[in-house]
Amino acid sequence: MSAASNQAVLPADPMAALASADVQRQAARMAQDAFGRVFRLTLEADEAGRREGVAALVEAMRNWAQAGGADEAGALRLAMLLAGADQWGLAWSRAFGLTAIPGLTELVGALRTGLDAQADARFLQQFEALGAREECAIDFKVELRRGIHLALWHSAIAAEDRDEALRLAGQLGGLMLALVREMPVAGWRLLADALAHIQIRCLTEGLASEGIAQEATQALFGALSRELPADCRDAVMAHSTQAVLAWQRASRPSDTLH
Repeated sequence: MSAASNQAVLPADPMAALASADVQRQAARMAQDAFGRVFRLTLEADEAGRREGVAALVEAMRNWAQAGGADEAGALRLAMLLAGADQWGLAWSRAFGLTAIPGLTELVGALRTGLDAQADARFLQQFEALGAREECAIDFKVELRRGIHLALWHSAIAAEDRDEALRLAGQLGGLMLALVREMPVAGWRLLADALAHIQIRCLTEGLASEGIAQEATQALFGALSRELPADCRDAVMAHSTQAVLAWQRASRPSDTLH
């Protein structure tokens, strides 16, 4: 990544007219919640319980997508939900060596079942457009990636075994580096956002202050510093630092006299 691309301005989101920033962030959070639920169902429920739980999730997600309308806006909502759930599944499978997550497979398949030919065509158009350009549904992508990155970091710092903690930190680092390659204009910003939120969690909750958790976090930051191109690394670190400082300023009690 060049210094010029670091400073490139991301074009306006062409999907904002169909889904506002708030709707996009809600889609990312719903996808995260759905993945968490189907993952627990896969681990803890019997087959009947899993299918019942997945069916309830499908209904709730379908209803939310349909609330956007029967045209492109509703199709985009559905596309974000499926794309988000799929990204969670991919990240978790790679990090934990999972060959299959049955509940997720059932969820993704069921969400598209029942679409007529026109609705399916609209869905496919929005799904493909979502991944075609970085700026498409950018608020969705920021929220989605932040959730995935923070969840993997929490898994790393919660590990009791040092090798497992460092392995998960390495998986997270690899995911972050791939993001920068996949999104040459906006990727570094998403990475900076995630690092800022990790630092804020450390400050507010006293996380990763010692032991294995601290070592895993330091290993993550160290690997990114080594592996990112210098200009990209500098932009990421400066942006994340500015975000943390802004949060600290906003968190301080006002000195204004009344």
